[in-house]
This record gives sequence, C-alpha cells and structure tokens, in this order.
Amino acid sequence: MTATTQSIPSPLSARRRWTVLAVCCLSMFLVGLDTTIVNVGLPAIGRGLDIGTRSLEWTVDAYTLMLASLLISSGALADRFGRRRVFQFGLVVFGASSLVCAIAPSAGVLIAARAGQGIGASMLSPVALAIVVNAMPDPKERAQAIGVWASVFGLSMAAGPVVGGALIAAFGWRSVFWINAPIIVTALVLTAVFVPESRAQRAPRPDLPGQALLTVVIGASIGVLIEGPHIGWTSPPVLGGCALVAVAAVGFGYVESHRPEPLMDLRLYRRLAFSSAVLGAMAIFVSLNVTLLLNTFYLQHARGWTPLAAGLATLPMAVGATICAPLAGRLVGRTGPRLPLALAGGFTTVGGLCLTGLDQHTSVLLLLLAYLLIGIGFGFANAPITNTAVSGLPPERAGVAGAIASTARQFGSALGIAIAGGLVAGATPTGLAHASRPGWVLVATCGLFLFFVAHASRPRPKTLRPAPPLAQRAV
Repeated sequence: MTATTQSIPSPLSARRRWTVLAVCCLSMFLVGLDTTIVNVGLPAIGRGLDIGTRSLEWTVDAYTLMLASLLISSGALADRFGRRRVFQFGLVVFGASSLVCAIAPSAGVLIAARAGQGIGASMLSPVALAIVVNAMPDPKERAQAIGVWASVFGLSMAAGPVVGGALIAAFGWRSVFWINAPIIVTALVLTAVFVPESRAQRAPRPDLPGQALLTVVIGASIGVLIEGPHIGWTSPPVLGGCALVAVAAVGFGYVESHRPEPLMDLRLYRRLAFSSAVLGAMAIFVSLNVTLLLNTFYLQHARGWTPLAAGLATLPMAVGATICAPLAGRLVGRTGPRLPLALAGGFTTVGGLCLTGLDQHTSVLLLLLAYLLIGIGFGFANAPITNTAVSGLPPERAGVAGAIASTARQFGSALGIAIAGGLVAGATPTGLAHASRPGWVLVATCGLFLFFVAHASRPRPKTLRPAPPLAQRAV
C-alpha cells in the first residue's frame, strides 16, 4: 500500500517525538518479554510447583488469552479516557500482577496472576502504538517509528528465552517475574515526564456485548486446543467447546454488524490488504511461539540441556529479529510492505523446513541456522504487517487500529502455544523430536502464507476509500 496522505507537522519537536517512542518501546519490551520469558522456565516451574504439561500451557496462555481478549476494548478506553492515563494504569496492574506471580505458592495462583498480567498488558500494547501514531502524523516518519517499535517488540519476544534462561540459572524461576519491577518503575516515571495526553475527538461508546462474545471466542478456542489432547477430541467437553466457539463467533458477527459503534468494524475485512495483514500477524506469531515452545521441550527434555543453554540457543533468532525489524521499517517507508513481507515469507519457510526431519541427534548448527532464519523472517514481517493494519482504520481511532493488529498477534501467540503443547503432550523424551515434526511443518506453512499477504499488499490501480468515521455512520 502506498500512502497518498500529505505530511502533517507534529506539535512536538523531533527530540520529543523520538523520546515518546523510546518510552513506548520500553513498555512494549516488557509486554513482549513476558510473552516468551516464561517458556524456557516451564520445566523449572513444573518441578517447583509440581504441575504437568497442561497447567504449564495455561501458565503461558492465561497471559496471552487475556491480552488478546481485551486489547480492542483497552484501545477504545484509551481513545475515550486518555491514552497516557490508561497506559499508566496498565503499568500499575501489570506490576502488581508480576509481584503476585513472583510469590505464587501454587499453580492456580500463578495462572490467575498471569491472567492479571495479561489484563495490564492489554492496556499497554495498543495504547503505546496509538501514542506513537498520534505523536508522528507524518506517514514516512511514522513508518520508520513503527519499524523501531516492531524491532523492540520482536527483540523482546525473541530475547525472552535468553533472558529467562540466564535469570533461572542465577536466581531461580521466580526471578523472571521480579525483573519486571525496575522496568515498571522506570516506565511510570518517564511516561509522567515525557508522554503527552491524547484522546480521540469523539470516542466510541462501549460495546459490552461485543467484548463479551469476543472473549468467549478467543478463550474457548484456546481452551479446546489445550484440553483436547488430554481429554480427547471427541469428548463432550471438547465438542461442547467447539459448539460454543461457533455460536459465539456467529453472535459476534451479528452483534457487530448491527451496532452503530461496534467494537470491531467488520466491513474493514472486505479490504484484502487489511484482512490479510491481520491473518499474517496471526501466522507469524503462531510460527514464533511454536518455535519457542518446541525449542524449550526438545532441548531440555529430549537432549537434557539446562534452561540457560536452551535460552542461548535462541540467541540467533533474537539477533535476526533485531537487525531486520528496523530494516523492514525503512523498506516500508521507501517501497511499501510487499518486499519485506516476501522476505519474511521466504526466510520463515526455509527455517521451518530445516527442522521437519528433526531427530534426537540433529546437528546443533542446523538448529541454530533454523532459529536464525525464523528470527530474520519474524523481523521482516512485524513492521509491514503493523503498518498495513494501522493504516486500515481512521486516524481518530488509532487505539483500536493498534488493538486489532495486537489482538491478531496475541491470538496467534496463544494458538502457537496451544498447538505446540498439544503436539508434545504425553511424548517421551526419546519420542519428542518425532512428535514435534508437524510443528515445524506448520512454521513453514505460516511462512508460505506470508507470500499471499505480500501479494495482497501490492498497490491497487484504484485507491480504496477508507471506511467512514463512526460518527458519520451512527443512526
């Protein structure tokens, strides 16, 4: 997609704009880090709290489930009540929940506190992006800023296992939650000093039925994928869960299509570029989280590596994502999203294919190469997908624009964890490599899908008009 909007001067100085970006990136680093930092510590958490694979999956997915469910509503609340105010409240909720995680005496408390972290994080991810979009109205500068933002977010997710492994080796698994405290305090201070308040000129009214149905769709989908391998795919609870997802999805579509101010404007999905970008965001995060979880179980259970060694194995992924994400941002600003998306698809596909024949004695060099390629693919994908999704909504609803892209990412994260956990559930250490092979096929398939997203993002002969502002659609 090529922008035709004229440059709009920002009331903030260049130094202030990039300082705002740095503050938002700090919070996004926290959100991304806690999405993956727990992965490498799952075996240690299981031993410490005496819990199995099913509870460990919920420990990871309770966070991403709540995050994915509430992102859009949090973006809308920020548009209504002020983005800085909601952003600060999210930091406080996230910090308090992190402290509960650090002292959790049981699996139930830990899972509940992880859900609390997800609630707090839902007020950070879309709001941070909305603050950046509001501070940088110039499309080219905004594309570069989103590239930096995506780089930090990608680095945090890819670096989570490395940081987690080092912390667990030195201080135990509870330290992966204590580490949040100084970051939270720093972000609160910097936000109060440097981030200006902003809100939509006309904020949408709350859509409680839509929010409730969206939460049911996401929560029931993840629940079915996690519980299915353990209780059987044809068991009454799983079949009932599938029926609940179908009914809630139909209900969500009906409610949203009949509300004057919906939580999610479904007409936007008629635009191929927008809908494919949302699906692409989901696909790239499925591939990332499948990679991270399978890496954890394979290296620690099948090959006996320590958490630190398993975390360090993902370092090439972090390096690839960090280097390529800002490059992708510059490419989007210069040529549009098609080239970086095609590169993302190629690298991700090849990385997944490298491990489709994984066995007990696969070369470490091949593992590292695969992780590097997947990290490069992730780095090239995030910025063009985010920029395309944000450009698909009216500027006055920047919070919701960021929330839709973030919802797709986090739902993809939750799906990836659930799918990978289901593949290795019940597998013995010697059989784990073979059981994980379909996961690497899935990673390669997600890469191939990005080629379709790249094709859909190419400039069209005729400019498509954006959906009219909600204020003009109200009846």
